[in-house]
Amino acid sequence: MAAEDQEDKAVKAASETIVEETDLGYQVFNAPDESVLDQHDTDRIPRFDVTQEMLDEGSGDPESWLMFANNYEGHRYATADVITPDNVDQLELEYEMTVGANSSMEGSPVIVPGDPPVMYQTNGPSHVKAIDAREGETLWSYTYPAPEDAVLCCDDNNRGVAVWEDKIYMTSLDSGVQALDRYTGDELWYTSTADYKEGYSATWAPIVYDGILFTGSAGGEYGVRGFHCAIDAETGEELWRMHPCPEEEYIGDSIKQSGGTNWMSPTLDTQRELLYFNVGNPSPDFNGTVRPGPNRNTCSTIAVDIHTGEIQWSHQESAHDIWDYDSAQMRMILRDVEIDHRDYEGDIVYNAGKTSWTYTMHPDTGDLLVRGEPITQQINFMKMVPHVDEEREYVMLPGLLGGQDWQPSAYDPGTGLCYHKVLNTPHSVKWRSEEYRPGEKFWGGVVDVEPDEEDVPDDYNGHISAIAAVDPTTGQVVWRDWIDSDRYLWGGTMTTATGLLFAGTQNGNMVAYDSENGERLWEFDLSDKAIGGDPVSWYDPGTEKQYVAIQVGGSGFVGRGPRGDRLAVFSLEA
Repeated sequence: MAAEDQEDKAVKAASETIVEETDLGYQVFNAPDESVLDQHDTDRIPRFDVTQEMLDEGSGDPESWLMFANNYEGHRYATADVITPDNVDQLELEYEMTVGANSSMEGSPVIVPGDPPVMYQTNGPSHVKAIDAREGETLWSYTYPAPEDAVLCCDDNNRGVAVWEDKIYMTSLDSGVQALDRYTGDELWYTSTADYKEGYSATWAPIVYDGILFTGSAGGEYGVRGFHCAIDAETGEELWRMHPCPEEEYIGDSIKQSGGTNWMSPTLDTQRELLYFNVGNPSPDFNGTVRPGPNRNTCSTIAVDIHTGEIQWSHQESAHDIWDYDSAQMRMILRDVEIDHRDYEGDIVYNAGKTSWTYTMHPDTGDLLVRGEPITQQINFMKMVPHVDEEREYVMLPGLLGGQDWQPSAYDPGTGLCYHKVLNTPHSVKWRSEEYRPGEKFWGGVVDVEPDEEDVPDDYNGHISAIAAVDPTTGQVVWRDWIDSDRYLWGGTMTTATGLLFAGTQNGNMVAYDSENGERLWEFDLSDKAIGGDPVSWYDPGTEKQYVAIQVGGSGFVGRGPRGDRLAVFSLEA
């Protein structure tokens, strides 16, 4: 079965929008002047509220995938159990959709259970659809009017929606949040969180808890000062706002362009009522001479009180960073873990960084319990970029994309392992003195993602990327599958209750691994386009099938292959 959206007005508006890389970054051209909504068979959407109880249940319900990571703890774990290691080779393509925008295809669809289940799928630039997930047919579609003077460092990404009661919420490229009626797609409210003309933007999937929506700021590459905020999910009113970078620890005007933004969804600890935010690099990225000190809370995990926005603790991975090693991966909360060599038993907060190290932290204090072994090679990294003249190059590995970049990782409670997509690519950096101007790139350096071969460290193994499993209690890499290409490995992973790990590759392949040992059990060639999306899965009792969906197409920032605009859905009958 295949579905096309050629006659859909909102899809047409999205497909006619052009996204190009300019001197200012990625910019949007030919976007509609106002929002476009096209309604089809909206009566097919079952009418019931998505309750807080449903969201709390998270991945415990095999028939749903209700938020970006399927639970507040960031696990990306599906409890549907039809597809197993023994039958995954029988998995078939159920349908494909051309979603109609040759734009960034990062992100995770959300699945609301019902008869039929309804999928909410987003892609750049700020486009969202409600889809009959059983039939692959669009029920309504909506395109937000992205402003042409917005500047984006890294493409027009949109990584998904939040859903709560009768609404869905989508961040927009102009640093806003748009609330829509999830049954009709009608606009309910819009809240701008910052001035996009200064470089602020928003690309991640927000999360909602107990009627409060949590969002934040992107734009560190434009020298903005990062923030996080809470918004009333019913009205759009801002409830609190906090800045990760403490003003008293920055010298002179450096606080005004301090960076410390976040551009991936936070993780929520409902037991402690804490948010764990990933915090980006200081600004400018590579010239640290204009911002003395550790640049506290950049490249960090911060734990924040959900009611007040007060910071409870922080853990910094790269002090006074000058390598663009911002910490982007969505954190994970793992319950009742035993760390024998630390004589510790309890919950942990875990992530991997662009440094290629993994970090296991105490959830109440932020104390580092385990720093893992490197997931990729670490050669000549964290050495000083020569601030002598603007011609001195420095080739570093890991490069500025990591180690672990934004790609959402997954956790399998059966194996106790966490699964990462990582990059093992050398990049060249030159220092450069720049003056801060709002809305203009503020990198303090020049990057070459393809350094001359003679400048690449001799010890480089030549493998551009890998999918790897890590034990968060020891930090050991348990298995690793090197994946080579002339493109970067992008997108996320997903585990299942039956011991599978799903991931797309930059070579257009969908792969299922045995999550315990990394054996490839199934592979499907989707196209020559890179897979930039994150797999999700659900069980539909109406068809007695388990489904796996993935968005196919690259990202401009990947810059290593043609764009695509497909949604692929696989299925297997029980």
